[in-house]
Amino acid sequence: MGSIAGKKTDLYQNHVEANAKIVDFGGWDMPLNYGSQIEEHHAVRTDAGMFDVSHMTTVEVTGEDAKSYLQTLLANDVDKLQTSGKALYSGMLNEKGGVIDDLIVYFINNEHYRVVVNASTREKDLAWMSEQAKNFKVTVEENSDFAMIAVQGPNAIAKTNQVLSSVQQEAVKEMGVFFAVDSEGYFIARTGYTGEDGYEIMVPSNQASDFWNKLMKAGVKPCGLAARDTLRLEAGMNLYGNEMDESVSPLEANMAWTIDWKNESRNFIGKSALLSQKESGVKNKLVGLVLEGKGVIRSHMKVIVDGECIGETTSGTMSPTLKQSIGVARVPKTIGESVMLEIRGKLVPAKVVKPSFVRNGKALI
Repeated sequence: MGSIAGKKTDLYQNHVEANAKIVDFGGWDMPLNYGSQIEEHHAVRTDAGMFDVSHMTTVEVTGEDAKSYLQTLLANDVDKLQTSGKALYSGMLNEKGGVIDDLIVYFINNEHYRVVVNASTREKDLAWMSEQAKNFKVTVEENSDFAMIAVQGPNAIAKTNQVLSSVQQEAVKEMGVFFAVDSEGYFIARTGYTGEDGYEIMVPSNQASDFWNKLMKAGVKPCGLAARDTLRLEAGMNLYGNEMDESVSPLEANMAWTIDWKNESRNFIGKSALLSQKESGVKNKLVGLVLEGKGVIRSHMKVIVDGECIGETTSGTMSPTLKQSIGVARVPKTIGESVMLEIRGKLVPAKVVKPSFVRNGKALI
């Protein structure tokens, strides 16, 4: 494949050597697949697959006001993080309560947090974070010293541990979910975006290519963006720009659980907007859909009930695990058990389910 003039990760050459189909993704040249996205998908559900996620943006938040800054910036409360390495998922909201981005924040200590934000929203995230930092004694700096590799699947941890050093193996031994350890320059987190167990590992840039090759030798299958999307959708995980954006409140994006209301004196950005939404009643929610006729659900399809368009799909695909077409849609809270979708001018019936279809390799529907 010829190169596209995008930014390249430290693993770009590895992808080219593995005959990846390279596409533009948020300004980055990224692998879509290495041949069969279905095989890549199944590898993660049944064994172990790995993704280059180095395009994600890592931001170091440091300084004496680091904690109070993040307590204002994020809807979830970083005060929950008391142990070094503990992670938290949160939305970063605007004044209207819309989602600027969703992210993971890791607690290093009270004056140092590591935040990982999406690739496609990098510029606006960094600008927003810097703007909000002006009232605090805090430094917000992008960290480009790492590549990031996500290894996911039922055998991901066992296979990755084979290529970690003995010191690193010891460090991750007792590590719980949503925790990270810093060992010999590697930041190893037990997080992911597939509905399977595994690691997301920040590897020093100059060691990334070698580490990727070691994982391949240990039997971890390289996987591209296409499998990443079918996996996250089966797991019912939101994709920024699809299930939420700056016009969508977390209350309408199944993210209510990421808003921490406990500390009433904590005034986070977007709080008053969310409170008034709650008062006037949240109208919409995200639901899962399973197609009962022929076709494939895609985003932006009309959801029809009694001849009337009541919402639209936000994501959709053919599920490799379930061998059925699945999707997610934003619809009124009062939705019944079935709807019609407009697919190529025809109405096709779909069943309404919880928006989580497969977890830990098992079908939930």
